[in-house]
Amino acid sequence: MAGLNLNTIAENATRLGARLQETISEHTRDLTIARGTGASYFDTPEDKVQNIRKQLDSNSDREKLDAMKRLIALISKGRNVSEFFAQVVKNVASHNLEIRKLVYIYLLRYAEHEPDLALLSINTFQKDLSDPNPLIRAMALRVLSGIKVPMIGSIVVLAIKKCVSDISPYVRKAAAMAVHQAYKLDSGLQPELIEIISNLLRDRSPLSIGSVATAFEAVCPTRLDILHKHYRRLCRTLIDVDEWGQADLMSLLLRYVRTMLSRPLVSEQGEEEVDPDVKLLLTSCQPLFQSYNPAVVLAVVKVFYYAGPPSEHTKVIPPMLRLLHTSTEVERTVLPSLLIVSQSLLHLLVPAYTYFLIRSDDIPQVKKDKMRLLSMVLDHDNYQTLLREFTHYAEDSDDELVKESIEAIGYCARLVPESAQQCLGILTSFIQSKHSIVVANAVIVLKLLVQSSLQQEGLSSNYSSTSIISRLAYSFDKISHPQARACILWLVGQYAASDVSQNGAQVGPEGVVPWAPDLLRKVALTFMQEEPIVRLQAVTLGAKLLVLSPSDRTLILLNRYVLSLARYDLNFDVRDRARMIGSLLSGVVSNLLEDDEEREDQGGVILRREQVKLVLLDGKLGPSPDTRIMANDNKSLGSLGAITGKDMIFDSVVPDWLEHGVESSLRDSEDDIPLVPTGVQSLQSPTPRSIASSSRPSPVVLTPTAPSPAGSFARPDKNAWTDLDKFYADANEESGEEESEDEEVDDDDEETEEEAERTESNEKPEESSEEEEESEEEFEEDHANRITRQDDSVHDT
Repeated sequence: MAGLNLNTIAENATRLGARLQETISEHTRDLTIARGTGASYFDTPEDKVQNIRKQLDSNSDREKLDAMKRLIALISKGRNVSEFFAQVVKNVASHNLEIRKLVYIYLLRYAEHEPDLALLSINTFQKDLSDPNPLIRAMALRVLSGIKVPMIGSIVVLAIKKCVSDISPYVRKAAAMAVHQAYKLDSGLQPELIEIISNLLRDRSPLSIGSVATAFEAVCPTRLDILHKHYRRLCRTLIDVDEWGQADLMSLLLRYVRTMLSRPLVSEQGEEEVDPDVKLLLTSCQPLFQSYNPAVVLAVVKVFYYAGPPSEHTKVIPPMLRLLHTSTEVERTVLPSLLIVSQSLLHLLVPAYTYFLIRSDDIPQVKKDKMRLLSMVLDHDNYQTLLREFTHYAEDSDDELVKESIEAIGYCARLVPESAQQCLGILTSFIQSKHSIVVANAVIVLKLLVQSSLQQEGLSSNYSSTSIISRLAYSFDKISHPQARACILWLVGQYAASDVSQNGAQVGPEGVVPWAPDLLRKVALTFMQEEPIVRLQAVTLGAKLLVLSPSDRTLILLNRYVLSLARYDLNFDVRDRARMIGSLLSGVVSNLLEDDEEREDQGGVILRREQVKLVLLDGKLGPSPDTRIMANDNKSLGSLGAITGKDMIFDSVVPDWLEHGVESSLRDSEDDIPLVPTGVQSLQSPTPRSIASSSRPSPVVLTPTAPSPAGSFARPDKNAWTDLDKFYADANEESGEEESEDEEVDDDDEETEEEAERTESNEKPEESSEEEEESEEEFEEDHANRITRQDDSVHDT
């Protein structure tokens, strides 16, 4: 018998030791005691992956926990592990808290892909909504709302209603996030969800209010009337909300302000009239300019720019400039916003042009936005520095930046006349560049400068219009870019007219600059190898020169050759241009197409030389306005369309102001009523003084069991010992109390004393100072007698 007991004790000790070892191993798994670190779960070979299924079916919590950790690690690496869904669902009711957390994380990821299997554990989720741990309650609600099965919509709503009244703000936050999921699950639940949102808006905890704002925007964005009673409290709570909740809440409050309040007005004298509720929002948002979260800072900028008066707009520039050096992603987001606000605040950006200088590691879109900003802040004071920057950018490997920088140089020449000669010298030097993209863009910009008639700005002869075109014509052979070659041909044809002669003798054809026919000869030799855009301009150039000098035989022969080639060109645009030019010149040179066997009299109107000259040379449009630096007026701050430069369907549009805002009383709530002490209330105005004195006995609650009467009547410290029984019995005691109250008022404020005395004299003119003193003495005697009686009773006891 003793041996049996010893065997039993030994067996129990062995089990206890094994259990203790397992417990210690579970509790020290994060301390790397006798086990590897968490990084080992990311190096999972295939044999261990195949073993996960067996571990999940094991009876050991340690094995299950190890398997779940490996699954979560695989999920983080982007691997699909939905094949283990059935085994994971079995552990949803595990007693181990760590296992349940990991199971919920797994279910949040794959519940949408396996809704049928997830439905099997709905009862477990509903039970977990009553779990003592708020983390479990919140995760259970998240998983329940993540099951994309419309038939359980009512169950999800019931779960949300239960969590809305939870004592934990974390669970209430999860309920707010579940509202959006429930709405996507079934939009027919909107009325019930709106009621839930109304209840969540009453929540005093700043932890959940950000998620409530997100749910409001998703479920009922037009029901801004729900926010009336909560607007002021939300503004005051804004500073305590989490960062991303602050951004969502500010966006919601901005829509409310623009929809329900009146626009800030500026009078002719410069005085601003701002609604107090608008000022409350601006005051609540202003400290958030110092936030570390760029999204919060941009949200505050949006509030000040769209809701604040003009005097408040200047506050948005320094925080945005601070964000430019945060990261590349933030810089990419802030620059489009700076382009938008620069339309009205450009004078504040001019001194800060150094913030927009381009770095070699900037991404292409950032370079483009910075170039636009640099062009906008260009003025007479900084153009020398920026011209050096633009010249340096023209040597960059990014073709788009090269184009933008050369265009910026041309823009500088038009904006600052003093810099025109310097800009033209830089652009002319670019023609000799070895890079075709530099030469092509320089030619295009020079064409725009010539169109702008820069020779009227007092340029020297070295940089006149004719000088620029002649340099381009002589460099025609070195330029290979089709668009640049076409620009040169157009410029030569447009400005080929000349009445200048050297030493009294005409150089070249009469009425044409000497180098124009030679350029036509060069392009005629390579006509068939040119691009269509160059061939079109070659045909037009020949026609313009022939109209200027119709008697020159060389020009006639060159035009006949070019038109013959163009008439049978493979490009139909070139063929049509050749037929049109041939018909147009029939009244200028009759035998231009004499070798054409198919030529026949087509009839119609034949134009004279002056008319053809008018068609070809006169009436040309001037240079188009520079839209490169113009910001998108229809884009709002912080929108995706402002960043991408495209119209996005889901972008939120800032609503227009109302002509007259709604009544301010709609936003009144209990929080707005100031709490004034009873003794101080009588000092605020003479009128409620008499009302308070006449109705003072009504709110008093008698407590005869208390040993001291001090708690039965709220009085200042001086009269805290007033006896209520004697107070009601003695008719003269009321006047004595009023006089003692007046004495206390005298100690606090002299001004209030004079008002109180005037009110006292108006209400009770029959009372005199002697009666007041007598009532005081009677009151003190009654108090002394009462204290004596209390002492005797205590002594007897």
